Amino acid sequence: MTSLLEYTLLMFLISILAGFVGSLIGIGGGIIVVPVLTLLFNVPLGFAIGASIVSVIATSSGAASAYVKDRITNLRIGMFLEIATSTGAVVGAVTTIFLIKSSLSWIVYIVFGIVLLSSSYDLYRKSKKGIDFTQSAVNARPNRLGESLNLKGEYYDSALQQHIKYEATRVPGGLAVMFCAGLVSGLLGIGSGALKVIGMDTLMRLPFKVSTTTSNFMIGVTAAASTGIFYIGGFVNPLIAAPVMVGVVMGSFAGTKTLVRSKPSSLRLVFIVVLLILGIEMLQRGAVLV
Repeated sequence: MTSLLEYTLLMFLISILAGFVGSLIGIGGGIIVVPVLTLLFNVPLGFAIGASIVSVIATSSGAASAYVKDRITNLRIGMFLEIATSTGAVVGAVTTIFLIKSSLSWIVYIVFGIVLLSSSYDLYRKSKKGIDFTQSAVNARPNRLGESLNLKGEYYDSALQQHIKYEATRVPGGLAVMFCAGLVSGLLGIGSGALKVIGMDTLMRLPFKVSTTTSNFMIGVTAAASTGIFYIGGFVNPLIAAPVMVGVVMGSFAGTKTLVRSKPSSLRLVFIVVLLILGIEMLQRGAVLV
């Protein structure tokens, strides 16, 4: 029989692996933590999501501070879009708690399974086609709503060795995507940074570096909004959340350092298979509970 210390240590080690692989591939560790905790450790779904969302705050805070210091993150745009993401996160968290307490947790399992399978397909599509998402069509033309809200900025790109000016466009569409990103984050306990980047990069036509760094800053704020709901609902257990949070942070830090010196394409295929397996298992768990 596994002791509490052994159980906690194993959970901590798995969280390090989740944070390491998640940061190396670029989708975050939260999307791995929840299925691993529920499927391997038999942690109740609500507590797994609560632990994951706490780890999201920690990892986002660590990475975001560096980007803010480099003046790439646009705090004004980030805080404005947080109106939508935080609202979505609260709605998502309340919905999850309602479903769990109403014995409808199978819905969350199935939604999570779909998200895992979608992420697996997205990684496969990128690796197969060799898509480069680091290039984006930046909008620098005046936009009435963007100007009135002062949603614009400028930063120095050291790689291009030039100053990049930009101004947000299609703001209502961006807000809609941000609400959906917050909803998914609160519902499943993940960062949903990919959706945020899509909203800023594709719809609002912000530079890719600004989109990713601002998204990283926003992830922590969004997670904080839903964490309060999970805490009030009694789904943040320190014995689970603490080792998961520390493990994911350590793994993410190591993954970021490794990313500079490695080619993540070699890991992508393995990770795609892992996401497929976890996605299918989550769907099966949800189907059993129906």
